[in-house]
Amino acid sequence: MNQSQEVLIRISPTPNPYAWKFILDRPVLMQGKATFSTEAECVGYPMAQDLLQLNGVTQVHFFSNVITITHSPEVPFDTISDLVNAVIHRDMVIHNPNITIEDTKKKKREGLSPEVRQIEEILDRTIRPGLQGDGGDIEIIKYEHPNLTVYYQGACGTCPSSTEGTLMAIEGILKDEFNPEIIVTPLN
Repeated sequence: MNQSQEVLIRISPTPNPYAWKFILDRPVLMQGKATFSTEAECVGYPMAQDLLQLNGVTQVHFFSNVITITHSPEVPFDTISDLVNAVIHRDMVIHNPNITIEDTKKKKREGLSPEVRQIEEILDRTIRPGLQGDGGDIEIIKYEHPNLTVYYQGACGTCPSSTEGTLMAIEGILKDEFNPEIIVTPLN
């Protein structure tokens, strides 16, 4: 597909009232995912930087053909949606979907303990597909038996249900499939 063709974008809500998915007709990232909350994190991703500079945008999440925008409650989505669309249309011409975060999932997991690798595999199979479908994801920060600390990314980062229902589901699945003593805590 020619990058100079008009970008078709469909906007979809997420369970987070302050996060919206912009679903494109072309890839944003060919592999992996990337979450940006500061301009320093946007090195090599000019579109992420331009989106993060918009008034009210607090986080940008790239995954497959989706850009999830999280905004502050003080700025209504209607106020920023046209600006987000304009940035995507302008920047997709120069955007490179083949760039990846340096530590890919496979490489990152090589140095993990067997327990954390097992937790990652359970999350990949049971939890991540739903979170990614809603414009977010989850990252394991650390595991020190029985405590697992996780970080919600994208739309999940500020979603009220992620700290209640989703967290209980994650803990329940991990108690059933990994260790009945596990305690899952989100990183604030």
